Amino acid sequence: MQYRRFAYMFSGAFVLATVVWLVVHGGPKYSVDFTGGTLLQIRTSRVVPPIRCAQPSTGGLPGDRAAADDRREPRRVPAADEIRVRAGPVRHGAGRAPAAPPRRDGGPSPHRKGGPKVGGELRQKALWALVGSLGGILLYVGIRYQFKYALGAIVALFHDVFVTLGVLCFTGREVSLTVLAALLTIAGYSINDTIVVFDRIRERSKALRKEKHSRAMDIAVNETLSRTVITAFTVFLTALSLFIWGGEVLRDFSFAMLVGVVFGTYSSVYVASGLALDVWIGLDRRKGIQAE
Repeated sequence: MQYRRFAYMFSGAFVLATVVWLVVHGGPKYSVDFTGGTLLQIRTSRVVPPIRCAQPSTGGLPGDRAAADDRREPRRVPAADEIRVRAGPVRHGAGRAPAAPPRRDGGPSPHRKGGPKVGGELRQKALWALVGSLGGILLYVGIRYQFKYALGAIVALFHDVFVTLGVLCFTGREVSLTVLAALLTIAGYSINDTIVVFDRIRERSKALRKEKHSRAMDIAVNETLSRTVITAFTVFLTALSLFIWGGEVLRDFSFAMLVGVVFGTYSSVYVASGLALDVWIGLDRRKGIQAE
């Protein structure tokens, strides 16, 4: 617990950098699910050499940031037997979106297509789904635990989701429905790990009443550390296998899970427990009790 303030500075700097990035860029980079447009998935019979894809002048909606980014710096596609081509929504008279090339068996290639209205509705529903799930978790923690524990769990929960979103933004990845599912999964995983740590802290604080609060918390965290690390490492290996062999469709989902598991484990020890300790000390000082 003596290093918790260094964790506060690290997490605060990361969250601040994410906020600045979102403000400067006008929000995260959304996928076709939320912006509308056409996404073609072309599979070749052999591995093709690396290619560079540029956004066609008629393929993007004027003012669309994703299309503008592609025009400034064409995206490089690594060598693979699968190519994904994205075209933004097209206004009437602005041109036509690329048609899906036919397969050898005569059928069209897999593709996704959506309009800007449908994308806007999905974006709004996705936001409500994220806010609703986080609100339900926070309500449960607030009722289940005392205020000194609930505040740390709430801050750590938002910290994990926000930091994962920030890493996705910094690496230039798009926010899609699968990424949203990953963020919700991270929220559930993070709060579960935090509750396990808090249960042991509550037990140890009752058994070690003569010890300092920081000492009791250190003992409780150390007793749950092996369980936390082993569980997190198992989930990390599963997400890593999906990231390596899951294909392009699951690449962003598995990447978000990798980041979320690492920061979720870190926040359970340093953010949630550290804030709970500071709130505990503050409440005791208001009562005239000297505690550390």
